[in-house]
Amino acid sequence: MRKVDPKMNFPKLEAEVLEYWKRERIFEKSVERRDAAKTYSFYDGPPFATGLPHYGHLLQSILKDVVPRFKTMQGYRVPRVWGWDCHGLPIENLVEKELGFKNKKDIVAYGVERFDEACRSKVLEFTQDWKTYIERIGRFVDMEHPYKTMDADYMESVWWVFKELWDKGLIYEDYRIMHVCPHCETTLSQAEVSEGYEETKDLAATVKFELTEKPGTFLLAWTTTPWTLPGNVALAVNKDIEYAEVESEGVKYIAAAALLEQVFAGKEYTEARRFPGSELLGKAYRAPFDDYQKNTALENYENGWKVYHADFVTIDKGTGVAHEAPAFGADDWELLKQEHLPFVQHVSLDGTIKAEVPEFAGQAVKTVEDPQVFDVQIIKALAKKGLLFSKEQYLHDYPHCCAAIRRFLITRRARGL
Repeated sequence: MRKVDPKMNFPKLEAEVLEYWKRERIFEKSVERRDAAKTYSFYDGPPFATGLPHYGHLLQSILKDVVPRFKTMQGYRVPRVWGWDCHGLPIENLVEKELGFKNKKDIVAYGVERFDEACRSKVLEFTQDWKTYIERIGRFVDMEHPYKTMDADYMESVWWVFKELWDKGLIYEDYRIMHVCPHCETTLSQAEVSEGYEETKDLAATVKFELTEKPGTFLLAWTTTPWTLPGNVALAVNKDIEYAEVESEGVKYIAAAALLEQVFAGKEYTEARRFPGSELLGKAYRAPFDDYQKNTALENYENGWKVYHADFVTIDKGTGVAHEAPAFGADDWELLKQEHLPFVQHVSLDGTIKAEVPEFAGQAVKTVEDPQVFDVQIIKALAKKGLLFSKEQYLHDYPHCCAAIRRFLITRRARGL
């Protein structure tokens, strides 16, 4: 047995091993000396090179090294090629910030081809740093001949896959509730959304919806997104919850019986009767913003602006009555499909109100400077119509587009990169 130096210099040993692997082409030989007929395919999901690797990158990189090494030890030929993800919002946001762009229209004015070239020039900014990190953790992978998602042959391979799926009838078109970045005018991946949650204060409102068959009687619905009210097409209650009709200041209201004290906090009221939620099903009402309710040409119009049952309605908070804007909520969307409600989408991809709602047309739903500004306008409009029952500040976690990108840029500046 060779004597081990008790004062071993591990950083020096690490550097010597890495140099030995590189000098003797150990990784390359581990691939070349295996039978090509016994190949184990390993496809690596590529990272972005627009920033330095973090703990998550390094952890999964080690795991991606363990499996191919194990299969190599079993006698398989395991070629491993590095890749770079060159598409998506990270690089676009980086370039937009450097160019001082405020929205997608600035890109069009600048020129899409020029913008593409600017992105290409920045997308591989940190490749050398990545090579240093990946080499230091001892991963065996070919980084000298990487594939890039912006390469024509890569993009063509993706289109080929899509065509094959299309030819086999495996592609369908449908709507889906997704988070959208109004600045970029595109949808966000779940990963981007999950990284962008921030605690924020929003305005919540309890709104009066007048029953068509009982003028002067209002269903009270609570919402934390007043900006969705112009897109209302239904109200939801729970048929198994007990509701109450009460009178307050000469006006009749309906809400969940268990929530009356909370809803009428600070107000006097007289309870007239209680009844199951099933009694409300099918009842028609007048929408607080009726631009779409006036459009009788809408598909499934006859099913709109009525009360429906929904299991997701509870008495945990609110009023026991939920305002439904199916274009802006997953539960709302499921109710639309189940009850064949009319599809109404009053907000454009750029986050502004469509012309179909002339009272607010062109206004931004959320702005960076003041996220509550449009909610305030909605609440003022409700008050003017006599349809605002109450309002409050509501603190909750809410996704913010590009928040992860902002944090990354701040981190870069802090490191002096």
